[in-house]
Amino acid sequence: MALPSPAPIPPVTSAGQAPGAPIIEIRGLTKRYKDFTAVDGIDLEVRTGEIFGILGPNGAGKTTTLEMIEGLRAPDAGSITVAGLDAIGQSDQVRKIIGVQLQSTSLFPYLSAAELVELFGHMYGTPNPKARVPDLLALVGLQDKAKARVEELSGGQAQRLSIALALVNQPKVTFLDEPTTGLDPHARRSLWETILGVRNAGTTVVLTTHYMEEAEVLCDRIAIMDGGHVIACDTPAGLIRALGQEATVSASLASAASVPDRVAFAAIPGVTVATVVDEQGETRVRLQTADAQATLVGLLDLAKERGLTLGDLSSTRATLEDVFIQRTGRTYVSEERGKEEREKRGRRRSARRM
Repeated sequence: MALPSPAPIPPVTSAGQAPGAPIIEIRGLTKRYKDFTAVDGIDLEVRTGEIFGILGPNGAGKTTTLEMIEGLRAPDAGSITVAGLDAIGQSDQVRKIIGVQLQSTSLFPYLSAAELVELFGHMYGTPNPKARVPDLLALVGLQDKAKARVEELSGGQAQRLSIALALVNQPKVTFLDEPTTGLDPHARRSLWETILGVRNAGTTVVLTTHYMEEAEVLCDRIAIMDGGHVIACDTPAGLIRALGQEATVSASLASAASVPDRVAFAAIPGVTVATVVDEQGETRVRLQTADAQATLVGLLDLAKERGLTLGDLSSTRATLEDVFIQRTGRTYVSEERGKEEREKRGRRRSARRM
């Protein structure tokens, strides 16, 4: 099926299909590297026909978990079942019914998109793989790029081609490892449409991501990982609803001789969790609240009382980032977001010196 034109970018919503029986079951899964435990005894279930997301910062254990399910890495303990098969003892059979898109895929640069899909089909032993090329390229929105060589594709188009290659064997489950990393916002939203199309065509999708918004938009259910543990697992709405809060109020504290401690901010009306972070010379306060209006008024009153100057004052609805903060007690910062925030602070400091 052809995808809608990516310009302008349409709103993306999950189809909200009714979940089926578990197609992946994980119990006590553990992976250690000498004294470091990358995955620490996690339990997970993925249901047939859903997009299941594993969300977490870099180093949380997301990729290691996927690699153990895919048979690319042996666990130190635990069990994995995929479509009734033991993924550890029957890894060869499991590989025949799954599709895998890795974080980085090396492709023959001088082959066309159509030639690559056909080649991968032959590698999988797919009957008449050439006949599947048009449908697969259409599914990922590359029907007009069938004759284009890999080196002629944009980053987003190459990512969509890698997803098509993961589908050549008509897998029951497709694994996507941080599929939108490195893409610009427009290409990222276009790839979201592709991933939804894959699920709607009948394939269960398991993806890892460090983008909170991506997980909230795409996934039917999400497991949030941190430090090798699953710290929460539910639908995006269920995770946010369990917070018992309305919004998050945040601000930078500039030109302040003395910044109050966290206890003072926690005492503001409506606040459920207060976080004060010093990042490269700039102090930021983040207040999770059950009453956004009362918290905004209370923060302004505290700023006036203590002689604080508030910058970038904002109020946003509760998100998955708030779930992470509540469960871990610290701010969620992915590698790319950290880079963006450092660049933003640098521009602010440059503007103040002018």
